[in-house]
Amino acid sequence: MIIRVAKKTDASQIAQIYRPYVENTAISFEYTTPDSAEISKRIEETLINYPYLVAEEDGIILGYAYTGRYKGRKAYDWGAEISIYIEEKFQKRGIGRQLYTKIEEISKEQNITNLYACITTENEDESGFVSNSTKFHEHMGYEMVGRFAYSGNKFGKWYNTVFMEKQISDHTDNPPEVIPFSLMGNDEIKKILK
Repeated sequence: MIIRVAKKTDASQIAQIYRPYVENTAISFEYTTPDSAEISKRIEETLINYPYLVAEEDGIILGYAYTGRYKGRKAYDWGAEISIYIEEKFQKRGIGRQLYTKIEEISKEQNITNLYACITTENEDESGFVSNSTKFHEHMGYEMVGRFAYSGNKFGKWYNTVFMEKQISDHTDNPPEVIPFSLMGNDEIKKILK
């Protein structure tokens, strides 16, 4: 298995991985699965400022992860929101851990200080896939920092969302500017993904 930067040509496989998350779960709050053209556009837009990585084996994408802007105000620039989706049949193989580790290394090189994960939870309990997501993030060093009650409605049901956070760099009073992913050197990125 290799971890590499996503390409627009990966859009079809990524859309297929994402489809069951949209159509069958509240893990994604989207109602309609984006098509390959939309995914291709999202990859291209993300890669301007943030990493978008795929885990690939024998030409098959097993999962993907990316970061994106946390909030639209300048003071938030040193934080990024992280997302991950693994093809169901390839879960429990450590793919998520490897993708997150690489994303975190790249984010540190970009001068990002905090990563945030927004996770859907059920109101009645924390069972099933939802619990797996919070446990995965805890295992990766993320801490629970907040909960929004009844923040999304999907399939005729209200869901909570929780935020988990991981500090990946030290906080200084005058942090260096965040380096857009597209301005990072190819050699530097290859070294991290090696």
